[in-house]
Amino acid sequence: MSETPPEPQRPFLSVLIPLYNEVDNVEPLLAKLRATLDSLGRTYEVIFVDDGSRDGTGEKILAAAQADPRIKALLFCRNFGQTAAMMASFNEARGEILIPMDGDLQNDPEDIPRLIAKLDEGYDMVSGWRQDRQDAKVRRTFVSQLANRLISHVSGVPLRDYGCSLKAYRRAAVAGVQLYGEMHRFIPIYVQWNGARITEIPVKHHPRIHGKSHYGLIRVIKVLFDLLVVMFLLHYSRKPMYVFGTCGLVSFAISIVSFITAVILKFYGDKTLIQTPLPTLSAITGMIGVMCFLMGLLAELSVRTYYESQGKTTYGIARRVNL
Repeated sequence: MSETPPEPQRPFLSVLIPLYNEVDNVEPLLAKLRATLDSLGRTYEVIFVDDGSRDGTGEKILAAAQADPRIKALLFCRNFGQTAAMMASFNEARGEILIPMDGDLQNDPEDIPRLIAKLDEGYDMVSGWRQDRQDAKVRRTFVSQLANRLISHVSGVPLRDYGCSLKAYRRAAVAGVQLYGEMHRFIPIYVQWNGARITEIPVKHHPRIHGKSHYGLIRVIKVLFDLLVVMFLLHYSRKPMYVFGTCGLVSFAISIVSFITAVILKFYGDKTLIQTPLPTLSAITGMIGVMCFLMGLLAELSVRTYYESQGKTTYGIARRVNL
């Protein structure tokens, strides 16, 4: 009778690297990673996720994985975006400590020991801060600074550099995190929802040597939309009726005020109902109010289905004693 082979030992560290058309950066990045990770004296794995590259990046990481079992390769069938690649690497990682980073050599693997040392001080997540960022001053750095301040203010999680991929997480801190759109930069907010302790340290940032940046100003708009979604999930994911109900009440208020104003104008302002747009505004806003309330009820049903069908709870437990 054949025996089931033993499960491989869980590594201490998982380094997660999404790639898209970075063929010239794979080998130098891997060399730097090996030098740094081998010096730690701890077990590790490096997970490369090729996000549908067309320049031979996939072949490079496949060759690296075949030569070293600690190197893992995951190839997408097409380009799905950095957030999807990041989510895939989180799902595949087996380490107790997870460290995502960019594959363009702008993040420095030599910062990894410093991130781990900071985790050992009792934190659940350590975020990198590109204090001396080597990017275009206006198109990248200035816009990023504005975005970071906005996200910190709205979310209540004060970080100087949400866009820095180089971070360190304890596995428990990211348990249950699901990412969509461009939401990989908002992982610290999700982590705080899990009750994690978060801090930030300066990290090195190098100018890009090979390849070209895949970021553009259009991403700013995507980030703003995703921030709205995150804020909705943060404050109203369990009570969506508060949002839809508030919109409905505002619409009803506008409808009532418009109707009363139209009646006053008819009897005291010598204007018939067809001479002013107020009756039309009243009817439209009234219907919008009804639709908002109905959508809120449907959203409440969806929330209950989400939690009850999957056995999820609306709370999180930090510790149990005698239970």
